Amino acid sequence: MFSRILVANRGEIALRIIRACKELGVQVVAVYSEADRGAHYLDLADDAICIGPAAPSESYLNIAQIISAAEVANVEAIHPGYGFLAENSHFAEVCRSCKIEFIGPPVDAMNALGDKAAARRLVKECKVPTVPGSNGLIEEEADAVKLAGELGYPVIIKASAGGGGRGMRVVHNEATLRSQLRAAVAEAENAFGDGSVYLEKFIEQPRHVEVQILGDQHGNAVHFFERDCSLQRRHQKLMEETPSPHISDKTRGELCKAAVKLVKAAKYVGAGTVEFLVDRNENFYFIEANARIQVEHPVSELITGHDLIKWQLRVACGEPIDVKQTDIKRNGAAIECRINAEDPARNFAPCPGTITRFIPPGGRGVRLDTHAYAGYTIGPRYDSMIAKLIVHGQNRANALSIMRRALGEFVIEPIKTTIPFHLEILNHPDVVKGNFDTGFLERVW
Repeated sequence: MFSRILVANRGEIALRIIRACKELGVQVVAVYSEADRGAHYLDLADDAICIGPAAPSESYLNIAQIISAAEVANVEAIHPGYGFLAENSHFAEVCRSCKIEFIGPPVDAMNALGDKAAARRLVKECKVPTVPGSNGLIEEEADAVKLAGELGYPVIIKASAGGGGRGMRVVHNEATLRSQLRAAVAEAENAFGDGSVYLEKFIEQPRHVEVQILGDQHGNAVHFFERDCSLQRRHQKLMEETPSPHISDKTRGELCKAAVKLVKAAKYVGAGTVEFLVDRNENFYFIEANARIQVEHPVSELITGHDLIKWQLRVACGEPIDVKQTDIKRNGAAIECRINAEDPARNFAPCPGTITRFIPPGGRGVRLDTHAYAGYTIGPRYDSMIAKLIVHGQNRANALSIMRRALGEFVIEPIKTTIPFHLEILNHPDVVKGNFDTGFLERVW
């Protein structure tokens, strides 16, 4: 096991990694921007180093500053968390060239799965179903128009290097395709430094189901079952749950088997997800792979009892996965709500400000992952997510009841948050029945 690592991230995920390191006896160095100076989670690290101003480009995305901090702190490895540089293959390459282990997949595997166009080619080789679309990146507008005509509208434009809904556009006709293609390229370039995009047929009213996987340096790979991430707004996930409601055990087994087959073919090391769209007839299609830990990983942890951050550390330092797939059991149901500092009544406008009252929920089956507290100031520079509320129940109905109760206990004032919106969602009859898809929230709210 590593003796000392650096966490190249901030907020909730930095705190989550720090806690896992403490339990493993690993020293941890935190980095922070000027905007995060004084954050309480920094006190839990063994050391904390300022890496620049508030702007992400000058701090959390500044590779030179992070590597410099790692060298000064004399660490053996860097954990990138999620977002920022987590899926940046150049950063991974720089880390390893500086004799610092990157806690994530090898560069080749990251490029094979993290780049969506490359991943589609690998998926086809593995005979995993894919959504019909371009064989590679879209180089010319005319090529996009021609392909869209062959596929039939609607189609979706996706950023090759991105995620979180950025650089993604659904279009229904040629005129819109031309304008949105330029907008998607610009957004992807701004968000990821890579404006490349590709095109797919848009599957209407699908479910978004992802499989949590783990691979090691010895060719082993296992899954930790699936998560349903269909409750989204503008391609941004708001809630996640497992097991996915209304897919059969047969489909669930095929999804997980396909995911493991794919990561083995990519020689993937570390934690990641393989994401699928599932249509009304339970046909499933690969859409992308995320070469990192995800925001919603606690959902899988609660139903399997495995700590995925600790697994990341173990496989990164060369340990084999010492559990068989049959040893990984599902226990009950789990749900996660992302609590964002946004005002649903004002079209989810961000709500920066200082929290003066913070009363966390508790009780059996409740887990809260957050870096926020009374006195914490939410700035305008970073993601609006301030907490993840995760619950575990004997079954889905029980988990829903626990989540409603926990949301009702959770107090964050005076800023506006998505807590009331989550309560509305969880009380909607279709959500209670599990009858929803990726477009549900935008149709209903």
